Amino acid sequence: MAVAKKRQVVNGDANYSPVNSGRSSIQTVDSKQAIFESGSTVTGDTKLELKKQMNLFHCVSIIIGIIIGAGIFVSPVGITVHVRSVGMSIVMWCIAGVFSMLCALCYAELGACLPESGGEYIYIKRAWGDFAAFMCLWMNFIIINPVCVAASSLVFATYIIRPVFPNCEPPEAAVRLLAALIIAAIVGLNCYNVNLVTKLQVVITASKLIALLVIIVIGFYWLAKGNVENFQDTFAGSDYSAGAISIAFYSGFWAFGGWSYLNFLTEEVINPNRNLPLGIMISITGVTLIYILANIAYFAVLTPLELLQSSAVAVTFLERTVGLLSYVVPSLIAVSVIGGINGSVLSMSRLFYVAAGNNHLPYIISMITVKNLTPTPSLISMLVLVIIMQSLGNIFFLIEMLGFSLSIVLTLVFGGQVLMRYTEPDLIRPIKIPWLLPAFLCCVSASLIVITVYQKPWESGIA
Repeated sequence: MAVAKKRQVVNGDANYSPVNSGRSSIQTVDSKQAIFESGSTVTGDTKLELKKQMNLFHCVSIIIGIIIGAGIFVSPVGITVHVRSVGMSIVMWCIAGVFSMLCALCYAELGACLPESGGEYIYIKRAWGDFAAFMCLWMNFIIINPVCVAASSLVFATYIIRPVFPNCEPPEAAVRLLAALIIAAIVGLNCYNVNLVTKLQVVITASKLIALLVIIVIGFYWLAKGNVENFQDTFAGSDYSAGAISIAFYSGFWAFGGWSYLNFLTEEVINPNRNLPLGIMISITGVTLIYILANIAYFAVLTPLELLQSSAVAVTFLERTVGLLSYVVPSLIAVSVIGGINGSVLSMSRLFYVAAGNNHLPYIISMITVKNLTPTPSLISMLVLVIIMQSLGNIFFLIEMLGFSLSIVLTLVFGGQVLMRYTEPDLIRPIKIPWLLPAFLCCVSASLIVITVYQKPWESGIA
């Protein structure tokens, strides 16, 4: 464990301090490299660390808040357009949920035995070494996180602006400007106070669950009235090809994105050995059930063709059922998307903060504010990259590029998990799963990489 030096700040409070985030949650501060406001000087020793302030309720709220976002309002189209039937669409949602659950079980083991913030970056570094971790980090830093947040922010902006332009498409410049503004606001909030962010996440999570509950209740009411035409011969016209299933899977898997993010916050979770796996399991189970019910509700009202022609599935759904509520839906969707963006920013900023402490990113990103104990430089770097990625446009192009990158990372994570069973058999594992599970997930992820290169060479080439 690194020896933490205690410091005293003279002539003002310290603004930033660099953090050595390597092997210990105790953070070492080097007074020669610290940055201070008002020309402050330093003597003595101190230690800084991220504060443990997230209980099980916060963990569940954060994960559900991250997962339930833009995906449930976009991915039904991305899945149905490839598999071409109601039955296969529902099956793909089940597959995406089960796969996410199995992945979450593996991550629970890794998070419990390697309780450091940083998620898969830490796991790959431990199993494969610095170079593989470096490559994983830069994929997250340049592609995975910015693309995911950029896509969600564009969905938010579109749903907010569209009511202002009821007879035409909203101006692209206005959409991108609003998307950039919401990202800036969320990043600013995360820089200010983590506890405030977690409380906000609880409120947002409750709001989006209410919105989805309304959709589910209305959909099942229509089913009870006898509107079951779309559930007769539900697999007619299905495309069972490996390519169609793989690309459709990416849309479903994107909708579940966020199940791993709690592992990035391990150092801030109270009693992580208990709350980490419980938070993941409760969240994934609940979200899978909600998604399946929501999609059944969609198909109780909309035919597959109507769903494919809709750029806003929930809006079309409510226009067909309860017209007055269709004016409220854009705001509800916006709140839902904000929750996903907020959770992603909160979690991924910790990954970059830890990686910079290992010299895999510019050193300034490893600094935290002394006053608020938040990784502000990491958050600001995320803001810049997300705004750049917003210019790429097409959301399904972003999803496919994102899915390919995630498959590479997951292959390394699960392969490394199997490898560590042999290289580190004595590693204490508070949670232990059969090694066949990560081996199976490694093979599935590797297969997705191969199929995507064949089906989508342009997207995979960019990634």
